[in-house]
Amino acid sequence: MAIELRISSPGRINLIGEHVDYNDGFVLPAAIDKCIYFKLRKNGSANRCTIKSKGFESILVVDLDHLSQGTEGWHNYVLGVLHEMGKLSNGLRGFDCTMESKVPIGSGVSSSAALECGLAFGLNELFDLGLDKWQLIKLGQRAEHNFVGTKCGIMDQFASIMGKKNHVMLLDCRSLDFEYIPIDINPYRLLLLNTNVSHKLSTGEYNVRKQQCEDGLEVVAEKFGIGKSFRNVTEKMLEDCQEELGETLFNRCSYIVQENKRVLQAVNALRKGNLVKMGLLMYDTHEGLRKKFEVSCPELDFLVDFSKTKEQVLGARMMGGGFGGCTLNIIHKSAVDSYVKEASKAYKKAFNIELSHFITLPSEGTSITKQPT
Repeated sequence: MAIELRISSPGRINLIGEHVDYNDGFVLPAAIDKCIYFKLRKNGSANRCTIKSKGFESILVVDLDHLSQGTEGWHNYVLGVLHEMGKLSNGLRGFDCTMESKVPIGSGVSSSAALECGLAFGLNELFDLGLDKWQLIKLGQRAEHNFVGTKCGIMDQFASIMGKKNHVMLLDCRSLDFEYIPIDINPYRLLLLNTNVSHKLSTGEYNVRKQQCEDGLEVVAEKFGIGKSFRNVTEKMLEDCQEELGETLFNRCSYIVQENKRVLQAVNALRKGNLVKMGLLMYDTHEGLRKKFEVSCPELDFLVDFSKTKEQVLGARMMGGGFGGCTLNIIHKSAVDSYVKEASKAYKKAFNIELSHFITLPSEGTSITKQPT
């Protein structure tokens, strides 16, 4: 009988630490309870693969011996994984895959990493390729770099693979050391409000921001003779380089240095159960993303500003690459329904766009949901 596997691969939230994962920073992500579900089976061929996406109602047929970039967006995530997996192992053979996503696409919870990690994890198990979790994480990141063209950091794939129920993860993106941090936010909830907009800037502007950070770091490192890592940079150094950097690079670099501090402050706040402090740090992060990193948009800013008028909301910020997607909110459970109703009405009036939402919680990472049969 053919071996069949069922895999669940989650999206992720990031409580704090935005746009610092590709800058040697600290991040505080968690896997969530919204997943892409995969059904995988060997089909007996040497190289023919069929991948069906229920969400997109289309089928991708792949020859493992002749991989090239695809024509539809989601195709390249699949093709990238297969391409990178072929570099690590010669054990991959023909397979059939059906996938169904329950991860809200375009909402900043990284449906792309869930796809990459779920497929890589499942094929590793199906064909007994012997790759460890860190190899799968880095494989997914390379797939996004080389086939999709987004020069992402390691956080999304890490969170999807390594997630643990009721925990966030403090990840050092320079050393890749990490620590599970228990989180209990009762009687509060993690509410995501989806703007349902995408300004089509995220991929290109994401890469622009990455280059700007590299350019700014080069200036500071050269002036002070330090290693090229933001972990070696202080705010005083940036102030001393302000003229050489110019306004834009100074703002980009200043945000990174300040955000790294905020992540460590947030961890201390969570350990002490100080959700008020956590919420204030989230607001600070949003202001940095809005004014210094310039990756927000009017819709996101509206929702964050709206939340500040409600005492039941402890904190809010945009989450993800920016220019659309979701805001992440810490809100009292008793206020969720009324707040969503009020925010939706105000948002519709301001932008004539329907707001959508979901509650989530830290959950398990990518895993087998049904043993081989």
